Amino acid sequence: MGRRAAGATDPRVISHIVDFASLPALPAVNEVYIALGTTIAVAGSQQAFRAVDFDAVVAVARAARAAGAQRLGVVSAMGANPQSSIFYNRVKGEMEAAVATLGYGTLVIARPSVLAGDRGALGQPVRSGESLALALSTVLRPLVPRNLRAIPAHKVARALIQAVQAARSGCQVLLSGAMQRDA
Repeated sequence: MGRRAAGATDPRVISHIVDFASLPALPAVNEVYIALGTTIAVAGSQQAFRAVDFDAVVAVARAARAAGAQRLGVVSAMGANPQSSIFYNRVKGEMEAAVATLGYGTLVIARPSVLAGDRGALGQPVRSGESLALALSTVLRPLVPRNLRAIPAHKVARALIQAVQAARSGCQVLLSGAMQRDA
C-alpha cells in the first residue's frame, strides 16, 4: 500500500494506492512492514507531515493488527523520542509509542540515520543539500561513527525483515550502526 504507485518491476509486487485516512479492511496477514515517511518540506507543513509519519503509520499498524498480524516491522528515525523538543524526532517517538500499544507479539523498530538512495528514480524530489551531504559522508565515512553514517534504504529493509523474522517476541530497536553490516 502506498500514497502513489510503487516503481517495482517484480511481478510479485502488487501496488495498492490508498487513502490512509480511510483504509479499507486488510486481508488476513501474519507480518506487516511499514516504511511510510516524508519530510516537512515535502509535506508542506508540520500538520501534513504528522498525517503521514504518525497518522498513516499508526492506521496501517492498527488495520494490520485487526487483520491478524502478530509481527510488525516499522521504519522510524534516529533520535526518535516522544519527549524531544525537535518536532520531527518527537513525532517519530510518538509513532513508536503508539504502535507499541497495539498488541503485537513482535515489534521491531528500525532507526536509520540519513537514508541514501536514488530519490529521483522513485519519483521523489531530489534534495541538493542532501546529495552534497551524502557525497561528503562517503569521503568521511571512516571517521563517522556507524550510527551516524548514511545508510542505503535497501540495507534498512533487509535488516528489518531479518530482525522481524528472527525475533521471538517483544520490542526490539535496530540502530543504524547495526543495520550497516553487509548481510
